[in-house]
Amino acid sequence: MIKSGSFEGKNIEKKHILVIRLSAMGDVAMSVGVVRTLLIQYPNVKITFLSRPFLKPLFEEIPNVVFYAVDSKDRHKGFLGIYRLYKELKNKEFDAFADLHNVMRSRVLNLFFWKLPSATIDKGRKEKKQLTRSENKIFKQLKTTHERYADVFRELGFQFDLFHSVPLPHEKLNQTLLGLIGGEVVTKKLIGIAPFAQHEAKTYPIDLMEEVIEQLEKQGNYKILLFGGGQKEISILSIFEKKYNDVICIAGKLRLKEELHLISNLGCMLSMDSGNAHLAALFGIPTITLWGATHPYAGFAPFGQSQENALLSDRKKFPKLPTSIYGNKKVEDYQDAMRTIRPTAIVERVRTVLK
Repeated sequence: MIKSGSFEGKNIEKKHILVIRLSAMGDVAMSVGVVRTLLIQYPNVKITFLSRPFLKPLFEEIPNVVFYAVDSKDRHKGFLGIYRLYKELKNKEFDAFADLHNVMRSRVLNLFFWKLPSATIDKGRKEKKQLTRSENKIFKQLKTTHERYADVFRELGFQFDLFHSVPLPHEKLNQTLLGLIGGEVVTKKLIGIAPFAQHEAKTYPIDLMEEVIEQLEKQGNYKILLFGGGQKEISILSIFEKKYNDVICIAGKLRLKEELHLISNLGCMLSMDSGNAHLAALFGIPTITLWGATHPYAGFAPFGQSQENALLSDRKKFPKLPTSIYGNKKVEDYQDAMRTIRPTAIVERVRTVLK
């Protein structure tokens, strides 16, 4: 933890914290529950949260959070862009700076706010390297990303724990969403499936995923909603939608706010180690995750989920796992690691959490 001051021993009940976390949706989503829990225990604290524009809906249901969009591709790009961002923010009377990202952009902005007490996340890079290296691997559970985020606020003097977290509120399905998924939703449990991830090494083989979809669809009492993004993914998911009666492709049809609305009504979510798992977990939805090159020990498991909901590739057959923190490294002869997670095991886990 990098820190230049805190409110320890001072009145922190009515402070205004500037928080920054850019990057991928999943990383930002993991911060939502932490921020929400902090504000439940410190209800008079105000937060201005800096992140990518399309992620604003993640914070709209949290009182005392003002979302500020960072345009890293244009207006706030590069050193001059960060300085422009600082000028836009400098008169907003912040009391502290919380860096949940710890990259060059966030560190430069922190320097501009040098007068403020600040704290920066410790990402645990050394221990993560020890977890993922091929030789002399240290295979143990590391501190979760949620706790690393919470530690930043603790270093500023906000003593709180994540056991008091409360899920985001569920939204009643509106007529638009009911029209999309069909009126019989009241008699069938909704299962969300997000079968893709950013990297191939943590994406379950699509032929096995179709077996999972087929087995679940045959049960007759489930409606399966497929989540994803990008034309390639949408084309694959659309094939499943046409092939199976109770399968609907959601990908590309909704804005993020509407997707969150729909996710809050799921009976469970089946996902890779990816953003959709973290979105579902925000609402307390049982979330089953499939793990290939990555592993929950790195600290990126969705918040508040049972360890039994994490289905892992077989480390006896593939002892170098996990081989990567983000799934972006390819290891020879490890491309079939996720095939050791059998479709029948996934289906059984889904049925168990839905009981």
